[in-house]
Amino acid sequence: MIYLDSAATTLQKPPAVARASARAIHRYASPGRGGHPPAVAAAQVAFACRELAAELFHVPDPEQVVFTFNATHGLNIAIKSLVHPGSRVVISGYEHNAVTRPLHAIPNVDIRVASSPLFDQQAAVRAFRTELERGVDVAICTHVSNVFGFILPVEQIAQLCRSYQVPLILDVSQSAGCLPLDAQALGAAFLAMPGHKGLYGPQGTGLLLCSADASPLLEGGTGSESIRQEMPEFLPDRLEAGTHNIAGIAGLLEGLRYIKRRGVEAIAAHERSLIRQMGVGASQIPGLQIYLAENPLAQAGVLSLRFEGQDCEELGEKLGDRGFALRAGLHCAPLAHKTAGTLDTGTLRASVSDFNTHQEIQQFLRVLKTLSKA
Repeated sequence: MIYLDSAATTLQKPPAVARASARAIHRYASPGRGGHPPAVAAAQVAFACRELAAELFHVPDPEQVVFTFNATHGLNIAIKSLVHPGSRVVISGYEHNAVTRPLHAIPNVDIRVASSPLFDQQAAVRAFRTELERGVDVAICTHVSNVFGFILPVEQIAQLCRSYQVPLILDVSQSAGCLPLDAQALGAAFLAMPGHKGLYGPQGTGLLLCSADASPLLEGGTGSESIRQEMPEFLPDRLEAGTHNIAGIAGLLEGLRYIKRRGVEAIAAHERSLIRQMGVGASQIPGLQIYLAENPLAQAGVLSLRFEGQDCEELGEKLGDRGFALRAGLHCAPLAHKTAGTLDTGTLRASVSDFNTHQEIQQFLRVLKTLSKA
């Protein structure tokens, strides 16, 4: 099978990830829940993971790195810490349901969409500026669209938010590990990311980078200040109720180590090269509509496409029967499809990782060309 669905989760991981998770199951107890060797070893692994994440993403203090179950968990913490009934919130036109559904669950939130054409980065900046000038309480922006790979200019948007003194929440689900991220330079209140995508960790892991006060989404045991019936005031304990997924964290640590060795810039260049190869090749297939940025720097490792007269879901099944794993439909992001004009049909999405090869892309293009004639 050729796996082209890394925007959902990376399937090929560095071998050390699985080894570390298996080792944790047999050797580690719960961090912060004892002074015996298995608990101490677990605590050391957890802190090493925080330290490396802080280094990679330029977070001043490792204790600002909070473990979550996934990016959705982190986004819920961030959104429900800053957004309240009656808040005015601006979001991009490419947000995932992990952003829009929590917002809709809060009563009377004024949700303003800074809509802009696909792959037009400066239009996105102008759209955010317009809404910030109107007055908002919180801004939320995805770094990379999970549907189209559109890289939003979050550095410029973050600068605007700072100038208007509006806290910013960044969803970096599709960019963490794939594009450079400097949390300190961005100055965002929160950055939420999954562990199982570009960080090559196990499913059920994620990180929330916190630069603002946060409210707990869950309350419970933390192994600290146990006499109190309120959650601790300090990070990361304030946001990490209950037993940690130490097997997942151990695997995530190895995924982060792989990224540090390989280099984010090298990963970004490889993924961009694969997508350009796929996009240029697919553009030569009659009847195939592709969503490829003219500027390669405006698109990450995701390419959406659709055939005229063919249902995207059916096309995905046909490719699956031929050994290719892609995702078809709305990709949990109907707002992105509405913005790009594909809400009625959805798209077939191919997404790559550092473990894909140019030979695999060539095989995919050959099969796609065959299906176009069917």
